Amino acid sequence: MPPPIPTVRLSSDGPLVGAQGLGCMGMSEFYGDTDAGSARQTLDAALSAGVTLFDTADMYGHGDNERFLAPFVRAHRDDVVIATKFGSVRAADGSMSFSNDPAHIRRAVDASLARLGIEVIDLYYMHRRDPAVPLADSVGTLADLVQAGKVRHLGLSEVTGEELREAHAHHPISAVQSEWSLFTRDVERSLVPAAAELGVGVVAYSPLGRGFLTGALPDAFSADDVRSRFPRFTGENARHNTALLHPVTTIAADRDATPAQVALAWLHQRRTVHNVTVVPIPGTRRPNRLNENLAALELTLTADELALLEPIADQVTGDRYPDMAETSNAREI
Repeated sequence: MPPPIPTVRLSSDGPLVGAQGLGCMGMSEFYGDTDAGSARQTLDAALSAGVTLFDTADMYGHGDNERFLAPFVRAHRDDVVIATKFGSVRAADGSMSFSNDPAHIRRAVDASLARLGIEVIDLYYMHRRDPAVPLADSVGTLADLVQAGKVRHLGLSEVTGEELREAHAHHPISAVQSEWSLFTRDVERSLVPAAAELGVGVVAYSPLGRGFLTGALPDAFSADDVRSRFPRFTGENARHNTALLHPVTTIAADRDATPAQVALAWLHQRRTVHNVTVVPIPGTRRPNRLNENLAALELTLTADELALLEPIADQVTGDRYPDMAETSNAREI
């Protein structure tokens, strides 16, 4: 067995975690059927390899993702950094709304603690920003949860650099989570510079472009695969974006690597470009894919290879969500 992956600290007062985490959302829904046995094996294999940051949210599977992770988290409580989120509210019919209201936050944290079967959440994110609620109110409530011992560290997701600065002024923020990959680099506009300035770690979700950067997407998505409704994955956008993978696959072939490893290696090297801690959390439900992704930590791209990859994001067509109103992009100045 290879040695455990390196560790990094998300911020000066944040948790120490493996340099790559595991996104667990797909173990419950969004990307088609899941083999629960294989998913459990993936969790065990990840921890054995040194992965310690496991990412979930209260809305994944309407709480089922937290329930699925609960036995694993409790069995390895001293070794696991569990991150979950509040703020995205799903109705029974699947419709979405967002709440940063202090009363909602208090209910949400207690519900997540109960589903996970633990006494304290290691990293608690505001999943989506509701501009109708002042950050002073929502972050102040989160600070109260830290004081009460229900939460160890605070995080934000899909925020702008200005919002991070404002929140951090009320209480230290240990991590910001946003989509970041060769296909999506919007965060480099304001969030990443603010995170570097404040010493806040960046946790990159969808670092493989929801599978696009693996070069192994199916010809068609099942009805229960959320990507069937995402603009980047449909029609002419899909055909155009697939062609953008050529430099990724070329580098992979030259380096005896996979496209996923090249994409993740590029993201790990953003650390030196932006002087900020970067922890990607690729999601997978299979141990072999987990091991493939972790091998990216051993790959360092050359300056010439990085130059070949540089133009990709600017050429991608199609929004990353059907409705971009929920994202930080909608609030960028």
